[in-house]
Amino acid sequence: MKNFHTIIIGAGPGGLTCATLLAKQGHNVLVLEKNQRIGPKICGGGVTWSGLTQHLPESLLEKSFHEQFIFSGWQQVKISSPQPIISTVSREKLGQCMLKQAIAAGTQIKTGTLVRKITSHKIITANGEEFGYDFLVGADGSSSLVRRFLKIGTRRSGTGINLEVKGDFDRMEWHLNTELLGSGYAWIFPHKDHASIGAYAYSQAIKPATLLKNFNQWAQKRGINLDKLRPKAALINFDYRGWRFNNIFLVGDAAGLASGYTGEGIFPAIISGETVARCIMDPEYDITKLKRLIRRHQAHSLFVRLTSSNRLLCKIVTETLIAALKTKIIHFSALEMGAKE
Repeated sequence: MKNFHTIIIGAGPGGLTCATLLAKQGHNVLVLEKNQRIGPKICGGGVTWSGLTQHLPESLLEKSFHEQFIFSGWQQVKISSPQPIISTVSREKLGQCMLKQAIAAGTQIKTGTLVRKITSHKIITANGEEFGYDFLVGADGSSSLVRRFLKIGTRRSGTGINLEVKGDFDRMEWHLNTELLGSGYAWIFPHKDHASIGAYAYSQAIKPATLLKNFNQWAQKRGINLDKLRPKAALINFDYRGWRFNNIFLVGDAAGLASGYTGEGIFPAIISGETVARCIMDPEYDITKLKRLIRRHQAHSLFVRLTSSNRLLCKIVTETLIAALKTKIIHFSALEMGAKE
């Protein structure tokens, strides 16, 4: 059995961030990824200025938007900023870029490798391979095997539905339709040669099948033709219950750190992946950035639970929020996981 300083299950942004930082310091790191290709994921592909946009190479950005258009049943507002508020990226290109960085740092990566069993000191794959570890990092998404090994359940999650619609779209739009989507929203996020069009909602308030039906109804009202397009759906875990469990860690969606309100997950994955790597190397590392992220996460989760409890309350709060954005009482960054306090 080959032993590693750290084994990371999952090669998403959180796992690869963690792997790169550890490998750069000379640690023996193995990343196990169940998919053959790293990068593709069901995702709108939006990254915020306060979170990631300003730190990404321009070659990864497909389109950037200084304006955001927000619609509700009663209002319409345009938010403008000197910096790009949100940019869109290809998750595949982002994943491949981060993969190259991890390999260059010395990380060993095995794709197409399904983990069958976890014990307190080793990993056993579906092929019967065994790998020992000093530290284990679960970066394996909302259905995390590492989370299940730790006996941590998941009660709070959102559902995201996404389609790629070919064409040239020039506006980034958010549609807060409380009648159809509750505290969730539908989106139009333009990319280079298509738009990601989809919807997100709290799963406990709107079941996935109902969300799909309501999303199609919203699209028809907007004159968006989704015929012959096959929607893709994903579970988004935001049931955060901790990230450090002795020598085992959870990052990103595996830890439940995605926003319960917007589903934003790339930035929380990267921040938590970085924090885990630095805490493995230095147990006294200052985790201020992660603490700030967790406070924002808790505020988003509370907002979702409160507004999902009553349809009238949801509508009143949503319309009040949009009015506050319109009058600049609240800045758009208040909706982002990367916003400074």
